[in-house]
Amino acid sequence: MRAMQGLLAIGIALLALLTSGCGINNIPAYDEAATAAWSQVLNQYQRRADLVPNLVETVKGFAEQEQDVLTAVVEARAKVGSVQLPKDILTNEQAFKQFQQHQDQLGSALSRLLVVVEKYPELKSNQNFLTLQSQLEGTENRIAVARKDYIESVQRYNTEMRTFPGRIWKGILYSDLQPKQNFSAPESVQEVPKVKF
Repeated sequence: MRAMQGLLAIGIALLALLTSGCGINNIPAYDEAATAAWSQVLNQYQRRADLVPNLVETVKGFAEQEQDVLTAVVEARAKVGSVQLPKDILTNEQAFKQFQQHQDQLGSALSRLLVVVEKYPELKSNQNFLTLQSQLEGTENRIAVARKDYIESVQRYNTEMRTFPGRIWKGILYSDLQPKQNFSAPESVQEVPKVKF
């Protein structure tokens, strides 16, 4: 009886040892990492959205005639704020694309606003504007880093689900998990800039 219990304990220990190094936990670990990276992306986008009203109000005081640009920024921010993110956004291609499209529109509107600012030297020297511009630039850099981290996490997760032995573990234990969506470059980035002298 003791011999049987000893063999059973050794068998369980051996099975635990074999499965611990076989990647059985990779998929949930990578899923959690991608979800955490996504939370950081959302955090940085929210930071940018929170800066926009202050930026618009500061510019509005100096450049009232640029109302169309200011309106575009306000409307783009409103679209970003009104999007209700479904729980499955990371696996729902359509919802993910819509989210990315709204964020790209806000980024584009902010870029146009910063171009307009070049026309107003007194605005460029205003301390409030300089502080907001610096915060916005820092936020855009943080967004880029957060998106990079998310892209890498999704790549690791999706690759694990498509390669051996992860593909087997997905089929056996994690069949409810789906590949996650990833960012793509907006079409405006793919256009060649026009340079005029």
